Amino acid sequence: MSRGFNSTSPREKVLRYALLVFVLLITVGPFLWQLSTSFKGPGEDIYTATPRFLPEQPTLGNYAEVARAIPVWDYIGNSLVVAALTITGNAVGATLAGYALARLRFRGGRLVLGLVLGTLVLPGEVTIVSQYVTVRELGLADTLVGVALPGAIGMLNILLMRAAFLAIPRELDEAAYIDGADAWQRFVRIGLPSVRGMLSVVVIFAFIGAWDDFLWPLIVLTDPENYTLTVGLQYLNSSFTSNPRVVAAGTMIAFIPIVVVFATLQRFFFRGVEEGAIKG
Repeated sequence: MSRGFNSTSPREKVLRYALLVFVLLITVGPFLWQLSTSFKGPGEDIYTATPRFLPEQPTLGNYAEVARAIPVWDYIGNSLVVAALTITGNAVGATLAGYALARLRFRGGRLVLGLVLGTLVLPGEVTIVSQYVTVRELGLADTLVGVALPGAIGMLNILLMRAAFLAIPRELDEAAYIDGADAWQRFVRIGLPSVRGMLSVVVIFAFIGAWDDFLWPLIVLTDPENYTLTVGLQYLNSSFTSNPRVVAAGTMIAFIPIVVVFATLQRFFFRGVEEGAIKG
């Protein structure tokens, strides 16, 4: 019996599943190992030649030790402030800029788009010195606003929103214009309802970028009271003492909010791939 073009042989299925399992191991495996380490008791040897995945003496004491070693709740609060500022800046600024580049005609529009594309070519390390000088001259050094400012509007997020707005049929704008709607009304009533999926993608990217950032907060912040969580966790791994179980627990504390945000917005995230479809 001959197979069609869309049929898959048993050997191909086995190969596909083998590749999926391999990718799963190298991506999820380190996370699961850190999670397991964070629950292991002080009597367990995590450096043994035959490591055990499941803890023999499971305990939550490592998480309590994180709270005793550093003011973790203060650091979490600082990270949330930075993340909120970054998300707000990108949700508002990237959306407005993306709509302007996609739907409005103005002199110099192509030049602005070229500049946005040009900024993506430069690595962050090239501009980090000028960013710090700018933040310092603005009097925002050692502040949470100074940490959030460079990422308040991401150029990649502008391009994502522009692509989403471009997918909206031009006829809708023309019909609204004939009915007397101005640019702001077209943006609010036609544009925004059609790009909610891509906006969720921007929110997730902005949150992960702000929450996980380590180098920039380390450069800007000098007062330990203003440290974000990623910077504050360095105190768990000092030159004099280091407990990998406590470090793993701190890593899990920093990772949990990302899981929560993605789980909350995942249905909008995957909808963003098909952004531009208009519902009747």
